[in-house]
Amino acid sequence: MSLILGLTGENCSGKGISAEYLRKRGFYYLSLSDFIREELAEENAEITRESMIAKGNDLRARFGQGILAQRAVQKMERDRNYLVDSIRNPGEVKELKKLKNFVLVHVHAPPEIRFERMKARKRESDPQTFEAFRVIEEAEMKKEGQNLGETVKMADRKVENSAQQQDLYGKWDTLLSQLSKDFRSDRPTWDEYFMAIAKQVATRSNCIKRKVAAVIVRDKRIISTGYNGTPRGTKNCNEGGCPRCNNFVESGTKLEECYCAHGEENAIVQAAYHGISVKDSTIYSTFCPCLYCTRMIINAGIKEVVYNADYPLNESALKLLEEAGVVVRKMKI
Repeated sequence: MSLILGLTGENCSGKGISAEYLRKRGFYYLSLSDFIREELAEENAEITRESMIAKGNDLRARFGQGILAQRAVQKMERDRNYLVDSIRNPGEVKELKKLKNFVLVHVHAPPEIRFERMKARKRESDPQTFEAFRVIEEAEMKKEGQNLGETVKMADRKVENSAQQQDLYGKWDTLLSQLSKDFRSDRPTWDEYFMAIAKQVATRSNCIKRKVAAVIVRDKRIISTGYNGTPRGTKNCNEGGCPRCNNFVESGTKLEECYCAHGEENAIVQAAYHGISVKDSTIYSTFCPCLYCTRMIINAGIKEVVYNADYPLNESALKLLEEAGVVVRKMKI
């Protein structure tokens, strides 16, 4: 049975790169914006961002909010996988959700990152300041505009595109394998691969209370690993080296008396010990980082945290990571 994906998201979030990748994976491409361009071409009108928005709103006002989606559906054949791009109105989503196996995906990135991407493409028509960029975005989000704000709320899945291009491809591979058996592979995804390695690293832990490990990755290459345990050159925890752990005190108490360094902490410190920068890397951890390790992650310049299981005291850590703009993903294996 065919799979129909819809793409929505803010400007420069990575929808174009996602579309190119999905086309290589065999998806037939349909853009709702192309139907607007066809209308403007028939009228011999100039095709600009402003004219596209105005014509799109005009078509929706005359023929209904779902008119562009209806035109896309008319072009579809039953035996093909389709990608529908440029979905920016709730009426279009409602129309497409009448189809079986339609999944709307919100491709997202923080506004600061998207503005830098916009500047890099160097189009004269693009806003030149972040403030102007935000003004245009806010207009598109509102109901009197394209109503993108309500559209993204209707998304079935979300793909975060704040890191490198290869990371985005890996996220799409993971999502496709979840949505359809046709895209499943015996090979693990990159996330599964690195998390499995982190779980193996955890077996080296000498802590008697909890075995935790972390793997730091950049460009799909492991640059550092670490597991929890007492400091280098001291007695191992499982040999009596940490009084707190060996007394099996209540979880979350007397943390200031614990001798054991955490897995994330050791991974970062090991990189520093060997003179390796972890800036713009991803850290895979078998547990969500604690608040102490979170501060180290942020200050070390790590851009993404992927964790397997929740830590009993991770609420403050997750809030701080979000405030610092660090991408956080939970994946259970």
